[in-house]
Amino acid sequence: MLPEYLRNQASGAGAVIDYRDWHVPLGRRFRALKLWLVIRHYGVEGLRHHVRQHVALAREFAAWVEADPDFEIVAPVPLNLVCFRHRAGDAFSEKLLNALNEGGTAYLTHTKLNGQYVLRMVIGQTHTERRHVEATWQSLRALATALAPAEFADD
Repeated sequence: MLPEYLRNQASGAGAVIDYRDWHVPLGRRFRALKLWLVIRHYGVEGLRHHVRQHVALAREFAAWVEADPDFEIVAPVPLNLVCFRHRAGDAFSEKLLNALNEGGTAYLTHTKLNGQYVLRMVIGQTHTERRHVEATWQSLRALATALAPAEFADD
């Protein structure tokens, strides 16, 4: 089983090693061990702090996307995952994602939602700060402007 958000050209061509297949299976005992280690390292309050911070950053990012006339949110944002797309369509959203990922400043994934190509921004890395989220949004907007199809270039 390979969900859409894990599919990419490099993996499909066998050009990279997918290390996600090389870990200990996450049965009940190992999931519990991973959670125990995280709580032991951060403490319950530290873990809560990180989760709350990531959810707040995701909501702020979603607000920026909603305020931009060229982008749209395509799913509710209850936690730290923001699903959005460019209004120019699937091909343009895919082109935008590839350009961002090739640039190396940020890496997003995609999925298909209701038959539409959707970009996925997950805010959840321990050291992610507002400046990182803001820089990613600025990169997305700059790339969208640079790659803009004719009907969006006039706006």
